[in-house]
Amino acid sequence: MADYEKKLNQIKDNLDKAKNLRIRAEARLEQLNRQKEEILSELKELGVEPENLDNEIEKLKDEIESLIKKAESLLPEDLVARQ
Repeated sequence: MADYEKKLNQIKDNLDKAKNLRIRAEARLEQLNRQKEEILSELKELGVEPENLDNEIEKLKDEIESLIKKAESLLPEDLVARQ
């Protein structure tokens, strides 16, 4: 009889653990959904559609590279070479 009681207690403990895990997972999901909405809102404010994000990142990288090259070309080479 004690063996059944021990098994039932183990099952109850496992159910409680599973319930706690489910509650934590649901809370984490809510947090992630809020973060997702915040990010989407920020993108909208910036005028970027989520499906165009990769293209926008690539465009910004190209713009940065172009501006760096322009800045480098404006530096006097003889001053830079002496350093």
